[in-house]
Parts: sequence; structure tokens; C-alpha cells
Amino acid sequence: MQLTFRYGDEEFDCEVYSLSTVKGKVAIHIHPDGSVQVDAPPGTTISSIKKAVQKRARWITKHLANIRAQQRELRPRHYVSGEGHFYLGRRYQLKVRQNDTEQPSVKLLRGYLSVSTSEYSSETVKRLLWQWYRSHAQQTFQRRLETLEPQLTWLTGQLPHIKLLTMKKQWGSCSPQGHILLNPHLVKAPRDCIDYVILHELCHLQEHNHSPKFYQLLSQLMPAWKSVKTRLDSMAELLLNT
Repeated sequence: MQLTFRYGDEEFDCEVYSLSTVKGKVAIHIHPDGSVQVDAPPGTTISSIKKAVQKRARWITKHLANIRAQQRELRPRHYVSGEGHFYLGRRYQLKVRQNDTEQPSVKLLRGYLSVSTSEYSSETVKRLLWQWYRSHAQQTFQRRLETLEPQLTWLTGQLPHIKLLTMKKQWGSCSPQGHILLNPHLVKAPRDCIDYVILHELCHLQEHNHSPKFYQLLSQLMPAWKSVKTRLDSMAELLLNT
């Protein structure tokens, strides 16, 4: 059954299901594609369902707006002024400036990610921006590792070397030689997400699989790792969009 609701100027549809597995209250789910699902216990009246949805209409419309904004960000990038690009969890507006008198450069200036180049093309801007991301990724990851060092009392010897490896679906991995491999795209994520991935891979140097001991060690190093991981997972598609 489908029901349509209005909250302010917003209108949204809900697919309603009567499920024996649902106990007590009506449950509302918003899926990544923007569809809204309402699960109700058997025998729940339509008026009760409508009341439950209307009660959370503000929350629903807010989440739908966030999904629409994210979907806009996921469109193919053209590397032109006005696009949004992320760095350390913050969204910066891209500003491309043609300059025939200076060397090509990428800088953070007053809330903008400014690219200056004499060759004004999408491929050139993309290449310059990616070089900037890789350079800042190496520096940022090393600083975060050094910041985390006091927590790593169990780690013997020197800190492992961090290498960059572009990956389509993974944020990090570790090599048999004891190197930590991190995806340069991770520098677009908030610092606590970067710390989580670094600590995750460090734990793998001690525990090579996802054993109870692995998660015990990870929880000692970052008690709130689950919520940080959930946050990073929710941003993955957006941050990996090149």
C-alpha cells in the first residue's frame, strides 16, 4: 500500500507493509535511493500509520533532502568552477582560474579549492587536483599516524611506513612487509575517519584477520569505532566519486 504525505512544501510517498515481525510501534526506514518504507504490526489502522508518519515528517523530509543533495554530488564531475570537492570532511567549492603568467597551482583559499592553470581543460584540472590530493594525503596520513603513536604501546619498533594505493572500494590494507596502504581518497574524509582506518590497519599488523582479539584491540584504541565506521561508510560513495 502506498500513502502520500505532505510536510510544508515537501511531498513524499511511503510504501506501507504489514509485517508480523514488527512488534509495538510503526517503524520507518529511509533507503539510500530515497524511498520511504513503513513497517507496521498486523492490525494497525491507517489512521495510526498516518499519525506515526506525520509525527516524524520533519525527520523524513530532512533525510530526503540530504539524499537528494548527495545524489547531485554523485553526478559525473566536469571539474569546472562551482563543483563541490571534499577535504578532511569539509566540502569546498571548486574555483578554476586561468593564469598564463604563473606555474599551475592548487590552493585552499577562503573556503574555495582554487586551481590556477594556463591550460583550461577538465582533464588538466582533474590531474592538478588529484596531484594535490595525493600530496596532502601523504602528509596528512603521516601526521595522523604520529599523533596516534602514544596509543600504540603494544607496537614494537618504529612506526610502519604509509604508502598510497588508489583503490575502488577499500580505504586501506596492509602488506606482508608490514607497510600500511591507504587510499588517497581517504584524505577527503574527517580526521576521526582517517584515524579509524589507520588504527584498523595497525591492528591487522598484530591480528591478521577479523578475530575477536582484533576487535578487542581496535575497541581499546578507538572505543567509538563502530559509529565512526558507519559515518565513513555512509560517505564512501560520495568521497570516491571522481
